[in-house]
Amino acid sequence: MSGHSKWATIKHKKAATDAKRGQLFTKLIKEITIAARAGGKPENNPRLRTAIERAREASMPAENIERAIKKGTGELEGVSYEDITLEGYGPGGVAIYIEGVSDNKNRTTSEIRTIFSKKGGNMAGAGSVSWMFEKKGYIVVSKKAIDEDRLMSIVLDAGAEDLVAEEENYAVKTDPKDFDKVKKAIEAEKIPIESAEITFVPKSTVKVVGEDAKKVLDLVDSLEEHEDVQNVYANFDIPDELIK
Repeated sequence: MSGHSKWATIKHKKAATDAKRGQLFTKLIKEITIAARAGGKPENNPRLRTAIERAREASMPAENIERAIKKGTGELEGVSYEDITLEGYGPGGVAIYIEGVSDNKNRTTSEIRTIFSKKGGNMAGAGSVSWMFEKKGYIVVSKKAIDEDRLMSIVLDAGAEDLVAEEENYAVKTDPKDFDKVKKAIEAEKIPIESAEITFVPKSTVKVVGEDAKKVLDLVDSLEEHEDVQNVYANFDIPDELIK
């Protein structure tokens, strides 16, 4: 869990200041487009609501968001995307689960396999690592923002499953259906949130150090940079100094 919390926070901050903003916008547009297929009203579509929130955090213009929604609902012509999931292992036996959106699954799979191969990992078949993760709402709050007992009271009353105190942050875990309710309860108390997402949390972690740790982070970075990859989940636990 600790590795996941640190990585989730760093990814969130990186996304907000990423120099490759064009690449980030492309990924967000794909996610909004495919999410909008289930309905273009964010209040009735949690996936779309989350995608729009991420786009706004990245300062995406409102017209870009609206255009992506209309492409998803069919009001405007656009590329046909599909959801894909890919699985593999990184250095040190770290399990890696990837969510993507692609207009050509075969091409994307081939390119991801090449990244794994070049970075010391290997692709695995469907179901090989997915069982090691569980879908959860995951909210990270800085320890500087609030004391543990007060936060515990707020989130448990709102329906959270657990709160874990880590080195610098609190990690709040929820059932996905309770995510919005818990997040709003924290926001209602004016408590700043470091990151918040529906994610895949590892059921257990693999401690990785030294060169393997650097290789794992390099592999995850390379996978995340691929234009068709939306999310990369891994069960590593790596020392703070390497993660930072």
